[in-house]
Amino acid sequence: MNGTSTMTGTMTGDTFRVITLSSLMLLGALALWQLGSTPSVGGRTQGLPGPAAVAKVSWEMLSEPFYDRGPNDKGIGLQVLSSLGRVAIGYGAASVVAILAGVLLGLNPILLKAANPYIQILKPISPLAWMPLFLYTIRDSTGAMILVIFMSTLWPTLANTAFGVNSIRKDYLNVAALLQLSWWGRFFKVILPAAAPMIVAGLRISIGSAWIAVVAAEMLVGGTGIGYFVWNEWNNLSLTRVIFAILVIGAVGLILDLGFNRLAKAIAYTE
Repeated sequence: MNGTSTMTGTMTGDTFRVITLSSLMLLGALALWQLGSTPSVGGRTQGLPGPAAVAKVSWEMLSEPFYDRGPNDKGIGLQVLSSLGRVAIGYGAASVVAILAGVLLGLNPILLKAANPYIQILKPISPLAWMPLFLYTIRDSTGAMILVIFMSTLWPTLANTAFGVNSIRKDYLNVAALLQLSWWGRFFKVILPAAAPMIVAGLRISIGSAWIAVVAAEMLVGGTGIGYFVWNEWNNLSLTRVIFAILVIGAVGLILDLGFNRLAKAIAYTE
C-alpha cells in the first residue's frame, strides 16, 4: 500500500514538474518573440508582429472558421479540411499499398534484400521533386498533390512493415501453415498482430510526412488548403495571418501524431 502511494506521489510530482517546465518554456518563447517583434505604428505593424497582434487575429479567424466568400477568401476551418481531405486520400491509398507490399517483401527475405536498395534510394527523395512529373503526366493539380502525398507516405510505412514482418518469429508462421490457414487468414490472424508495432510506427512517421507534403504542395500549386492560405497571406503581406496559419499547421500535426501515439500504446497494451 505504501509502495503504491509512493509511486503515485512520484508520478504526480513528475507531472507537476513537467507542466511547470513546459509552461516556463512557453513563457520564455513568448518573451523572446515579443522582444524580437516590431511595435505597430499608427495601428500597422511594420516588421514582425508580436504575440498580442497574432492572438487578436487568431481570435478573429477562429470565431468564424468556416466562412466562404469566394475562391481566395475562405475560413481557416475550410482550408484545413481541404488539406486533410487530400491527406486522407493520398495517405490512405499509400498505406494500403505499403502494408501489402511490405508484407510480401517481409515474407520473402531474398526479395526484401533485392528491393531494399531501391527503397533506400527512393525514400529520401523530397516529395516535391515529383510534382513537375505528376503535373506534366496527369495535368491535374489536385491529383498531382495527392500523388505527392502518396509518395511521401509510401516509403516509411513500406520499410517498417517489411522489416517488421521479416522479424516475426518463424514459429508463428509454421503454426499458421500447420493449421492450413489461407493467405488472408495468416495475414489477419498472425502477420498483422505480430508486426503491428512496427507498422504503426511507420504509419506514424508517414502521417507527419504527408502533412508536411500537402502544405508544401499547396503552396506551389494553389487553390484551397492551409498551404495555399499561408502563401496567399504572404502575398498580401499579412504576417499575422501567416504566423497564425503556421501555428495551426503545428497544432494539426500534433493532433495527428497524438492519435497514432495512442494507437501505438493501445497495441503495446494488448500484447
